[in-house]
Amino acid sequence: MSGKEASAGHRKRLREKFIGSGLAGFHDYEIVELLLTLGSPRRDCKPQAKEAIRRFKSLRGVLSASSEELQQIDGIGPHNALGIKLVSEVAQEFLKQKTVAKPAYKSAREIFDYLYHSMRDLKKEVFKVIYLDSQNQIIDIADIAKGTVDRGAVSAREVMESAIRRNAISLILVHNHPSGNPEPSQSDEQITRDLVFAGGIMQIRVLDHIVIGENKYYSFAVEGLIEKYEGDFLDLKLKGVSEAKRRLYRAKVLPPELHWRP
Repeated sequence: MSGKEASAGHRKRLREKFIGSGLAGFHDYEIVELLLTLGSPRRDCKPQAKEAIRRFKSLRGVLSASSEELQQIDGIGPHNALGIKLVSEVAQEFLKQKTVAKPAYKSAREIFDYLYHSMRDLKKEVFKVIYLDSQNQIIDIADIAKGTVDRGAVSAREVMESAIRRNAISLILVHNHPSGNPEPSQSDEQITRDLVFAGGIMQIRVLDHIVIGENKYYSFAVEGLIEKYEGDFLDLKLKGVSEAKRRLYRAKVLPPELHWRP
């Protein structure tokens, strides 16, 4: 049997194994090899697959690599890279649609479980907003900012306008920390407080802000910070109302029954 015939037989066995039992029992390099054959169906892709795993450390690393990074491996061309990136993007879209199809939001853990696989390997921070209706059903998920997530990158006005366009009643904020440590920064806390306040004005409630790290997450709601920020907003609102009543009383505008009293 020639080398070409042996390679063809190997590719056929891989495909039959996948059709018969899915990816159970596959090594990471064999999964990559199968993906590479989408772009090169008649070529032996095992050496390139093994080199990809060596360079990017795991199947996760290969799927997260850019098209340019993949093509730095000798023998992986644009068609091969397209096959890998297509599978990666389809998987992320599937997870998004699966999340949106959920009957209702129940917990931070649930959101983490659905978004972790699509966000854990991102090399930059991505700030997402999940929009919910009055029954806590997820309407949509959108990326609001990419790169360094800070108060300059995340516009409270843009978030609220996007919520109004979707007729959202409440929001869940989500972003990732590429470092793997989900502990929020001071900027994360400021962004969350700003959006809770903006939501209080617009009557669109922020239910949570979830920071995704390496196999763990931080929930502002679980830690009591969302409730604290809502309390801060209410205090400011009451203070503002009292001050407004004081000024109107002094101007003799308010009727006696609504007079402000110290």
